[in-house]
Amino acid sequence: MNDSTQGQSWWKRLSGGLKRTSSTLGSAIADLVTKRKLDAEAVEDLEAELIRADLGPDFAARIAEVLGQGRYEKGIAPDEIKNVLAGEIEKVLAPVARPLELTAQPFIILVAGVNGSGKTTTIGKLAAKFRAQGKRVMLVAGDTFRAAAIDQLTIWAERTGASIKSSTPGADAAGLAFDALGAAKADGIDVVLVDTAGRLQNRTELMGELEKMVRVMRKVEPTAPHAVLLVLDATVGQNALSQVEIFGKIAGVTGLVMTKLDGTARGGILVAIADRFKLPVHFIGVGEGVDDLSDFTARDFARAIVGLE
Repeated sequence: MNDSTQGQSWWKRLSGGLKRTSSTLGSAIADLVTKRKLDAEAVEDLEAELIRADLGPDFAARIAEVLGQGRYEKGIAPDEIKNVLAGEIEKVLAPVARPLELTAQPFIILVAGVNGSGKTTTIGKLAAKFRAQGKRVMLVAGDTFRAAAIDQLTIWAERTGASIKSSTPGADAAGLAFDALGAAKADGIDVVLVDTAGRLQNRTELMGELEKMVRVMRKVEPTAPHAVLLVLDATVGQNALSQVEIFGKIAGVTGLVMTKLDGTARGGILVAIADRFKLPVHFIGVGEGVDDLSDFTARDFARAIVGLE
């Protein structure tokens, strides 16, 4: 498949995946425009719709300010508002749309996220992506609390041709990580993807466990981990903000992966997160398929979320 065909098929998946968000926003914009010109009251209503779509109050207020500057008093077409909106969204997202660069060998990625966020599946999809680039990949089943997570990663390792290091459920995750990194260095592995436990009920326990993992990994590789990716489920909306905050403190998150954008009308949450935390967004997922995780691009996302072709 050539690059332009690949680009078109990803755009289709992205705009299709964000359909629930864009149609909610699109119909709200259309309703406002058809009912009346874009006066102060209409701008206020649009601000409320943007907050409802989880784009965040700060961003919504900025949009209201841009649209309320008087130049649209005589009426405006829905696509004009969408273009203004897409432009402002792109401004927020452009600084955080950064690809994940592999700067070491082996490049060690710690993957965090609450259970159910799509963390283990994301690790599998990342393994497939790196394998397609010809990289040697190792998966580490560091979520030793869930037998299902270990089984799932084993299947992904078989499917992608990655190697895997796992232990019995309940085993010490830090000890497993220590052994895995030693093996990765000896075997000439390019990328190590380390799964972690996703419980948030007891934050101190989780924090202690992650800190121990990092401490022990650094005995093998002083610069590890080279990236700490937080996997977020778009369908949880505002809860994603508190997850970024908590895991930022616990795990020192360096970048984000947003999954399940196709299952929600709350795709705007990514804009609110980018606006507030300024963390790099490396990948987004819009489906279950292995190809449905792609590098994040600000312009495409901004246009897709407001429903512009």
